This record gives sequence, C-alpha cells and structure tokens, in this order.
Amino acid sequence: MNQLFTAFGIDWRLLVIQAINFALLLSALTYFLYRPILRIIDERQKKVADGVRTAELADQKLADAKVEGDEMVGRAAREAEGLVATARARAEERSAEIVKLAEERAQATLKDAQVRAEEAERAALKKSQQEIARAAMLAAEKILREKHAHTA
Repeated sequence: MNQLFTAFGIDWRLLVIQAINFALLLSALTYFLYRPILRIIDERQKKVADGVRTAELADQKLADAKVEGDEMVGRAAREAEGLVATARARAEERSAEIVKLAEERAQATLKDAQVRAEEAERAALKKSQQEIARAAMLAAEKILREKHAHTA
C-alpha cells in the first residue's frame, strides 16, 4: 500500500493528519453549527405548528361566533315578529273597540233622532188637532151665526 501511495505522490502521514483535521473540523462544525441550526429549525417548526393550531382555533372560534350571531339574529327576528303580531292584535282589538263604540254612538244618535222625530210628530199631531178643533169651532160659530141671522 505504501508503494501505491508513493506511486500517486501521497504522503500517508499527511493523509492521516488531514483525516484528523477533517474529523476535528467535522466535530466542531457539528457541535457549533449543525446542532444549533437543528435546534433553530425545531423551534421554528414548533412555532409554525403553534401558529397553525392558533389559526385553526381562531377559525373555529370565528365559525362558532358566526353560528352564535346567526342564532342571535334569528332570535331577534322571532322576537320582532312576536312584537309585530302582538301590536297587530292590539291594534285589531282597539280597532274593534273603536268600531263598537262608533256603532253604539250611531245607535244612540239614531235612537235619539227617532225619539225627536216621534216627539215632533206628536207635537205636529197635537197642533193639527188644535187647528182642527179651532177650525171646527169657527165653522160651528159661523153656522150658528148664519142660523141666528136667518132666524132673526
């Protein structure tokens, strides 16, 4: 083997020293560079994983908030519909009361008008009777005067 190294011009002592130097350099690079870089990469992977988890949680919370918001809007809409229905029912009741009151007033006014008409009719009838009685008295008086004038 020595002849082979000599044929190619390689000094085996320099080769061993270079191998030792390479091993030392490799050990130093591993200790001072490779391991810290791996540690930094691991930390970044953990941070990325935490970020992904946080983003997933945020997405879930957003979805939950949206569902809750939709439920709140639905609840508010149902409450508003209930209030509108109640207001309509009250308005219909009030409208019915107003119509009933108006009908009662109309009936009272109609009854009052009928009573007044009957009173006016009675008064007119009484006046007519008085006029008829007066006319009868005048006619009787005229007849008596005429008879008295013919007999005298």
